[in-house]
Amino acid sequence: MSQPLKLAVVGHTNVGKTSLLRTLTRDVGFGEVSPRASTTRHVEGARLSVDGQALLELYDTPGLEDAIALLDYLERQDRPGERLDGPARLARFLDSSEARQRFEQEAKVLRQLQASDAGLYVIDAREPVLAKYRDELAVLSLCGRPLLPVLNFVASANHREDEWRDTLARLGLHALVRFDSVAPPQDGERRLYESLALLQEKAREPLQRLIDDHERQRLARQHSGARLIAELLLDCAAYRSSVANDAAQEQDAIRALRATIRQREQRCVDALLRLYAFRPEDARAGELPLLDGRWGDDLFNPETLKQLGVKVGGGMAAGAAAGAGIDLLVGGITLGAAALLGALAGGGLQTARNYGGRLLGKFRGQRELTVDDVVLRLLALRQRQLLNALAARGHAATTAIQLDTTQDKGWRENKLPEPLRKARAHPHWSSLQANAWRDTPERGAEVDELARLLLEDLQPSQGVPR
Repeated sequence: MSQPLKLAVVGHTNVGKTSLLRTLTRDVGFGEVSPRASTTRHVEGARLSVDGQALLELYDTPGLEDAIALLDYLERQDRPGERLDGPARLARFLDSSEARQRFEQEAKVLRQLQASDAGLYVIDAREPVLAKYRDELAVLSLCGRPLLPVLNFVASANHREDEWRDTLARLGLHALVRFDSVAPPQDGERRLYESLALLQEKAREPLQRLIDDHERQRLARQHSGARLIAELLLDCAAYRSSVANDAAQEQDAIRALRATIRQREQRCVDALLRLYAFRPEDARAGELPLLDGRWGDDLFNPETLKQLGVKVGGGMAAGAAAGAGIDLLVGGITLGAAALLGALAGGGLQTARNYGGRLLGKFRGQRELTVDDVVLRLLALRQRQLLNALAARGHAATTAIQLDTTQDKGWRENKLPEPLRKARAHPHWSSLQANAWRDTPERGAEVDELARLLLEDLQPSQGVPR
């Protein structure tokens, strides 16, 4: 078909029609979502395209508010012996003054459905099956357009899906789609478009293009998200800060390191939210300690480590609660001048590049601060939780993402991945360093490998090949 398929999204007031459109269009700003009734007062449209070609037009309509009275009015307008079909009866109503006054909202809905190829009848599956819903379906059927019922909010524990299925079957509507605009199932859109194709055979090919495109986009977002997290972890693992061997200066340097890592994590959070088309206020770190609702001091709060099950060891990791390991280099052994020069000469040019400045700093009495392993684990746990949550979140959700205690034992207990252990020896790989070498092939290869490992560890429900 050369023209896009036109769909009217219809239903009772406040059942989630706008919420469904936000999720299908991945646009948190589409329309207005509110628990108040009759939020949508006019028809609003959105278009879905693939490679610049419009394939689907979606129209949000006002809620049906008084279908019982409208159906009664239509029946009273029927004359004895008259045998008008549904569209003819509806045409007479739409030409009447009642369509411009008492039933103005209903008339807007019916006109849009008549102008569309099909309709999505959205149902709040938590609601009991009432007479007004049966009358709505009777009125909508007069348009002569196929209707696909969409059971919304089926993720709720108190839904009445079985009751609705039975009622719809009695009305001859056997095809329906389970959906949830707040927490949509991974295959929710595919099932919706496949069901539409059964009702509109001419639209099968463009709808399949939409399905294929959405799957490509899903995988692309997942890979991009894993790479953003890999960049964050490598930046933090490689980062080093030199400080004089003085207690006061060390504390100042530790505070500066903390601020740097917090800001770097916040940039990753912001980038993930943009990637999935969400707003900054859509992410919170659950019940973990927070700083002004952001992902701030909780990163270095010992209580955070405890809640996420990350254990702090002894020895060098004793500084982990502060979020910084004191790297004493070669086990803290004091090097004399001869040993230092011998180490540089014996290691050659590469050793001098990687370690020369650090060994020289050690010889001068300086120490180096690094991000401790436990903080790297915490960063990985939080960002992977966020990535999973964003992938499963509908754009109609109005509450912030809550990240709670993770059951991920791998990042809590296993060895850090090899790319992060390598990064420890390459401070110039960190974009947080003043003299960073970010575009080296070696760094790029380690980021790629770390992103691959992160994808392997994602929840199986996200559909990543294992």
